[in-house]
Amino acid sequence: MRIAAEFDALYGARPEGVWAAPGRVNLIGEYTDFNEGFVLPLALPHTAVAAVSRRDDGVLRLHSRDVEGGVVEARVDALAPGSVSGWAAYPAGVVWALRDAGHPVGGADVHLASTVPTGAGLSSSAALEVVTALALDELYGLGLGRPELAVLAQRAENAFVGVPCGVMDQMASACATEGHALFLDTRDLTYRQVPFDLAADGLRLLVVDTRVKHALGDGAYAERRAGCEAGARALGVRTLRDVSITQLDDALRKLQGEAESVRRCVRHVVTDNDRVARVIALLDGGDPRAVGALLVEGHTSLRDDLRVSCPELDLVVEAAVEAGALGARMTGGGFGGSAVVLVESERADAVSAAVTGAFAGAGYGVPGVFAAVPAAGARRVG
Repeated sequence: MRIAAEFDALYGARPEGVWAAPGRVNLIGEYTDFNEGFVLPLALPHTAVAAVSRRDDGVLRLHSRDVEGGVVEARVDALAPGSVSGWAAYPAGVVWALRDAGHPVGGADVHLASTVPTGAGLSSSAALEVVTALALDELYGLGLGRPELAVLAQRAENAFVGVPCGVMDQMASACATEGHALFLDTRDLTYRQVPFDLAADGLRLLVVDTRVKHALGDGAYAERRAGCEAGARALGVRTLRDVSITQLDDALRKLQGEAESVRRCVRHVVTDNDRVARVIALLDGGDPRAVGALLVEGHTSLRDDLRVSCPELDLVVEAAVEAGALGARMTGGGFGGSAVVLVESERADAVSAAVTGAFAGAGYGVPGVFAAVPAAGARRVG
């Protein structure tokens, strides 16, 4: 295994094990996870892979095949938010979060490599966190469950890295199974594996990476989260999860004295939670084609209410639907990144060509397009 050989060259010994954790793409349910709502992601075949061994001297050494520079070194007892920056903050934050929660994690040598595109809204950061958490859980015999690992990985990103993300990405990476989408209730972390074999229905789910890089730490994501929290406070509810679609009109009337951005945040979250429920009903009822219209509806809400789209993402949706796709929407945090496109299998090449042509016509770079096939969650691979 290449990564094990690289570990040996770096650290002078073979690793104790090799683990993998996937990125994810979210079918529906955006900005709902930190509102304790519903999401429907699936794991991708793209993974972060970690070769790891324990150390008994309290030293943490981190290296990535994908990033220029040498080994990043820190003492585990000196880890604190802000003490490690850049890519290394994600695995280092996991060590900190595990220790801060009282788990007896010592030093480690870690060598990482990832095929999850960065900045594409496909959760490259969650993959790094979850693969590190799973490796340390096994090596140190912590016996943690997958949801516990996901929550600790989220805490690493929230408190150590400083990105106020919800738990969807980490739960998808940790808990997804091959051939299924993960229907997750982010309030209590209960989940159901929903069979998602589009090929059997003559369908394909394309991911279009606009190659417009987004960085959720730039404040725009935090602003949307703050808007949601302000709406919940004004409505006197714990989170926007507690506002049903039938209560939305009354809720918006109550918010007439609030900033328009707050009202738009509330409208998006409540309607997107409802869209997740409607998509689940369609999949359970054997009507996946009808999901396409809900993808477009979700994109419109993300574009107009939450205002987290961008011209490239809007063009993907417009060009794909014009070319005969059943539906499309941006996915992930937005401000760039990727979109998902639901299409009849025989139309997939034509739709891909139409999107690529539209990008060329607009003077944009060539987008990346691939089919999303639901893959396995985090696991030991060597």
